[in-house]
Amino acid sequence: MTLDLRQHFDREIVEVTDDVAGRLRRLNLGAFALHLATGVAMIVLGDRAFDLPVSGFNIGGPPGVELERGTLNEFFSIPLAVSVAAFSLLSALFHLIVAGPGAAAYRAELRRGRNRFRWVEYALSSTLMMVLIAATTGITDLAALIGLAFANISMILFGWIMEMVNDSTEGRPWMTPFWMGCVAGIGPWLAILVPLWFNLRVDGAEGPPGFVYGIIVSIFVFFNTFAINQWLQYRRIGKWADYLHGERTYIVLSFVAKSVLAWQIFANTLIPET
Repeated sequence: MTLDLRQHFDREIVEVTDDVAGRLRRLNLGAFALHLATGVAMIVLGDRAFDLPVSGFNIGGPPGVELERGTLNEFFSIPLAVSVAAFSLLSALFHLIVAGPGAAAYRAELRRGRNRFRWVEYALSSTLMMVLIAATTGITDLAALIGLAFANISMILFGWIMEMVNDSTEGRPWMTPFWMGCVAGIGPWLAILVPLWFNLRVDGAEGPPGFVYGIIVSIFVFFNTFAINQWLQYRRIGKWADYLHGERTYIVLSFVAKSVLAWQIFANTLIPET
């Protein structure tokens, strides 16, 4: 059984010619340059004094006591400009790796119908994005942010498993990892949207500024396009019958989603006051 699995994982099922590899290298270098420019711009132009608090609630007694007895303690703060830059710079680093020192390993991955470099990068960068989105909506509790982060990481790892166990070129794909990833991915969005909805129902409550809703809607749409891209890959619909079309789409989506979030946050919170 172990030998069969190894043979399955090592099968080359996608043709990656020198010409195709060269075009992918140029695309990854372009994505590297654009992500790098965005990350540097956030650091240079952003207001580095703008922080988001991370806190925890001390109940001040045994479980079930009145909330008034508890205290809200700020543990540390997240520097927003640096954090926004970080997810762009993480993406830039991984695009540079697959276009440079890791090019041979990247090509070998693609020949096997997978890209583990992508899933490692997404586990880091998209999770940081989700944490920042949550913090901008008022989710400051450390336990909540940790749970949200690991739910997002789980979603990404299900995407990794989907590629490892399926052949994108033939047969009926085993979609269970994909659907499990969708379930895991719902968690962070529910953690953001449900408390926001309840808070808005409180008499006299003031919701977050309008740009926050713009961030939620735009990034929700982009996050779902990643799932749609993988679904199209394994259903082999249209151009997605070619695994490498899905790979190119991932690269473009990654840049667009991260850039939209970075510049939305910059335009509304990171512009230094004059």
